[in-house]
Amino acid sequence: MQNVTIVELRPEAGAGSAGSSAILPPVVVIRPTRTQSTTPLRHRLPSVARRSIGAGMRMLGEEADHGRLLLFSPVFLGAGAAFWFVAASDFPLVASLLSLLVLTIAVLITGRSRAGLRATLLAPALFACGMLCAQFESWRASTVMLDSAVTTTVTGRVERREGDGRGRWRYILAVTGTEAPELKRPPGRITAIVRGADTPFEIGDLITGRARLTPPAGPALPELNDFSFGAYFDGIGANGFFYGAPEKDLEAGPQAARSTSEALLEWLYRLRSSIGDRIRSILPGDTGAFAAALVTDERRAISNATTEALRQSGLAHIVAISGLNMALSAGIFFVGFRMLLSLFPGVAQAYPTKKIAAAGALIAVTAYYLISGFGVSAERAFIMMAIMLVAVFFDRPSISLRNVVLSALVIIAISPSEVLGPSFQMSFAATLALVSGYQLWKDRRVRENAFLKLPIFRPVVAVAGFFGGVFLTSLIGGFSTALFSIEHFHRLTAYGLPANLATMPIISFIVMPAGLLAMLLMPFGLDAPLWKVVGFGLDLVIAVAKTVSGWGGDIGIGRLPAWYFAVAVAGFLLLMLLRTRLRHIGTSIIGVSTFVVLVLPVPRPPDLVISEDGSLVAVVAAAAIASNRENPPDFIFDQWQRALVLPTHSPPKMLDGPAVPPEGEDRRVRLSRDQQNEARAAMRAAVVSGEANRFSCVKKAWCTSRLGNGHVVAVIDNAAYLGPACDAADIVVTSVRLRFNSCRSGATLFTGETLRRTGSVELRFVDAGPEVVTAFETLSRPWMRHRAYDWRSNSFTESGLFNVSDNGE
Repeated sequence: MQNVTIVELRPEAGAGSAGSSAILPPVVVIRPTRTQSTTPLRHRLPSVARRSIGAGMRMLGEEADHGRLLLFSPVFLGAGAAFWFVAASDFPLVASLLSLLVLTIAVLITGRSRAGLRATLLAPALFACGMLCAQFESWRASTVMLDSAVTTTVTGRVERREGDGRGRWRYILAVTGTEAPELKRPPGRITAIVRGADTPFEIGDLITGRARLTPPAGPALPELNDFSFGAYFDGIGANGFFYGAPEKDLEAGPQAARSTSEALLEWLYRLRSSIGDRIRSILPGDTGAFAAALVTDERRAISNATTEALRQSGLAHIVAISGLNMALSAGIFFVGFRMLLSLFPGVAQAYPTKKIAAAGALIAVTAYYLISGFGVSAERAFIMMAIMLVAVFFDRPSISLRNVVLSALVIIAISPSEVLGPSFQMSFAATLALVSGYQLWKDRRVRENAFLKLPIFRPVVAVAGFFGGVFLTSLIGGFSTALFSIEHFHRLTAYGLPANLATMPIISFIVMPAGLLAMLLMPFGLDAPLWKVVGFGLDLVIAVAKTVSGWGGDIGIGRLPAWYFAVAVAGFLLLMLLRTRLRHIGTSIIGVSTFVVLVLPVPRPPDLVISEDGSLVAVVAAAAIASNRENPPDFIFDQWQRALVLPTHSPPKMLDGPAVPPEGEDRRVRLSRDQQNEARAAMRAAVVSGEANRFSCVKKAWCTSRLGNGHVVAVIDNAAYLGPACDAADIVVTSVRLRFNSCRSGATLFTGETLRRTGSVELRFVDAGPEVVTAFETLSRPWMRHRAYDWRSNSFTESGLFNVSDNGE
């Protein structure tokens, strides 16, 4: 029986009515007596652990009291969307809807007194909602993707256009028809390059011409960015180029849009294009292309040299219309308009000039967004600025994490596919870090220094404060986006901080103010002098970029383990979204995961890499990457070099060989037995005499290489050499889409047909045989299904390529 203590408490006299002297009966209270616990010491929680748990619970309660748990709502919503996109197959819609319904009902019936349970149920509900948003966006897009490369006559309406400064124009066309051959599954919208046109076509024109179309590119290597994913949700079903300049249908004239919204978009794109043309006519070269990019987000006209200098110096973010551009334009308009209103005392005293200026700035940034091309960085920045300016109307704080969260929720709900893109991730990472840093700076304890308040020191303090702010902003922005730069681009920029310190005053005080005034005066034709001022500032920025890029500092990181990115992002979010010492859990997660990556053995690189169409093959060695092309395509090869951290390219050794046999009417040429023997002997001789880990090639015929481990790979451009290649090599690669997928000799064969379904390939040779890693393991997702389409049967086939009938002899 528990020990108790009886305590007698006698109340004081006078507790009743006034003047009463009655003695009330005593009150007896029974209290448990604290005795030494009989529980063994080893079973009791240590006092340090109890204190730690108690402190953790108190901090968690403080986070909840400050609404910090609400800040994680876009995290769970975005995680649900990302989970749906990276899954191997679609989830049943009914199951997703039922899960969301059950979780929503559970959240609603949970009382507010049970905050912990409510938050626990709300997290999976948001996760399920993110999955449904992703599924709905995929259904809404329903983009028809071209299944394989084809040459056809295309007729389409110009929806957008963008020049590249070299006489070429990139058009986005709404396809209205194809012929010779007529495609059974024509894409609804394509991008096409036009060379040699005297004048660019106008938006709305109907054009027709012979074009080479290819499906949107998949990953250059397994686990790299799948460009067909973004193309699917952008509505682009094919990319290509016209053979010569297409013709304009003069009888048709400009085509009317099919709806009011399309007519409005067409007008906006026409306005955007005319603004870009106007700026480039005043400022030629890279300066004009840079200025036009800041206004209309048309970046292709900037030369490759300048683009690379901006990237290597860490200034590429200036070109993209993002938070910097929107904030400067809104801030300049807000401050300038408010100062203008203050010049009229009657207006300033009778009306809330701050709110009027905020309304004007909101109109300005809305106009900026409408002519910017609707990029995700511009969309995020616009929503952020709109929320901040609307907050002024209600006298609420403008800069807060809740505004960032609200903009993230809007973008994820509208375009959940952006969650996996580098633009969304890097822009929100920088914004989260800057807003969190601003709040820490604002809440810091400041000791007043009367000495610095003297009038003589005020200009010095102001200048130091500006450059100090630029320094901290650049430092925070660089560190916050480093993780995402490594994941998506496999590199870091070492000298971004000094480059940003040098250019931010130019952008803030010269480029953006003059550009804003130029845009306001453009309708009156008075903008040319101001664009000259903008050009002067941008010339300085380009000079800084080229100078800093000349220092080097482009650090190649390569691919990191897939788990590291997810774990590090989780730690980053904890660090940014929490306010108590609990946020340092995120710091620990980032530090420990980074340490594990550094101490673990580096994953073995592949021995052989193959592009998704089989036209480009490379042998990976310790010192260089050797390809079968003298001038490999930059789009794929640059990604290979960055991911594998092999900047040195070893071109093939070109050999004198027999002439390429002419193709027959059926495009299948069979060599005579003597020609086969001659080709077989030439391939084997090239393998024996050639350098290890380097290709020896006969132009437009075949290439061979002996790997360091003794295996032989052959790449053939002409299917006539398939038989000799199968006899001379262990691995045979061809871009030709053959009706069989293996060699009789036992050599491993990769054809254009098999690669179309598997995507790019990595091979590692181990004791058990070649280890093959492909970009795609299944083709069941909407942005992959075009790879499983067979035009012969007009159906989708997930498996069963073609039966082996011969070895190509």
